[in-house]
Amino acid sequence: MSTTPITVAVIGLGNMGTQHARTLASLPGVELVALCDAAPGRAETVSREVGSGTALTSVEELWNLPGSGPDAVVIATPHYDHVPLGLEALSRGKHILVEKPIAVHGKAARQLVAGIHAAQSADPRIVAAAMFNQRSWGHWQKIRRMIQDGALGTLVRATWIITDWFRTQRYYDTGGWRATWAGEGGGVLLNQCPHNLDLYQWFFGMPARIRGFAGIARYHTIEVEDEVTAYFEHENGMVGHFITSTGESPGTNRLEIVGEMGKLVFEDGKLTFWRNSRSMLEEIRTSHKAFTVVDHQQEEVAFTWDGSGGHREILENFVAAIRGEEPLLAPAAEGIHSVTLANGIMQSSFDGASVTLPLDEDRYEKHLQQLIAGSTFRKAAPGGADPAGGTAAGPADDFSSSF
Repeated sequence: MSTTPITVAVIGLGNMGTQHARTLASLPGVELVALCDAAPGRAETVSREVGSGTALTSVEELWNLPGSGPDAVVIATPHYDHVPLGLEALSRGKHILVEKPIAVHGKAARQLVAGIHAAQSADPRIVAAAMFNQRSWGHWQKIRRMIQDGALGTLVRATWIITDWFRTQRYYDTGGWRATWAGEGGGVLLNQCPHNLDLYQWFFGMPARIRGFAGIARYHTIEVEDEVTAYFEHENGMVGHFITSTGESPGTNRLEIVGEMGKLVFEDGKLTFWRNSRSMLEEIRTSHKAFTVVDHQQEEVAFTWDGSGGHREILENFVAAIRGEEPLLAPAAEGIHSVTLANGIMQSSFDGASVTLPLDEDRYEKHLQQLIAGSTFRKAAPGGADPAGGTAAGPADDFSSSF
């Protein structure tokens, strides 16, 4: 193992960027060399707090640091900046870790993926990761292994009610970019649910068709979606339901997966498997009884998880991948799938009809630009909100309880 530290810079010091800086400053084998944020004084404040990192106010200063600059860059800016900053860093031979979502729309995500492939063709050692921290959580990993190992057999349905992303109006008001078409490009699907949409495709693959229903500003004074219901149709016949909201308290996080060999449910921190004694599909075809159920037993499924948010684990894995010690848990190139699902849901809602994948990415981008051009929404942000998600008057909110 190399003893040379991996040098890292963080661009964007809002809620998540600040947390990443704190973590990086504490990781062994990592040197946090630069902190960059456009808000006056923000980088200096974080640098003093974590005890490392040159404070910068522009990415130009970062690229012009003495020597070759940092080995790696963590990008935690507002969404639209993820792709241009990622491409610039890759062009300079830097490893990148991009906050979710990797892009606002599929066309931009595809540009970043192409940039990753080009950089890795020039230097196969380049590592590009995304902050899909929930991939490190034990219950999600266990569910994926059970699906891949065939414990449920042929899958027929997945229903995810994920409404525990509750947000107040203050949350939306303390970032001038948040919940606007021009600043964020969407709402709950692009801010909170990239995690869940990423996990959905990680478990089940991409659907063939999407029908989406989006509630625009149902609970909050914003101009984007804060409530969504979606229906996914897969080529193999499986269907999926996806229900989310930032306006429900108490919310629900219940994932129910049904396969021919039983039902798997995650809710309230428990993973439960109702295991069938034989295939329900076979029972349907061959039973001589009109009214019956398949014999089954209920099992509590054990998994390992330390209860953390998983951000540290993704950062540790990123550094280990740079050293060639571990494969990436969350490759940035896979981030295009959650973007596509989010865009597909919204396009279907706009159209009032199902959409088929692959999505017409040019059409979606054009629609988004029309929403931006036609927007009359104006936000009055308290405390002098800065574009990185914190405020010029003080530190960013503590998001440690919301992952």
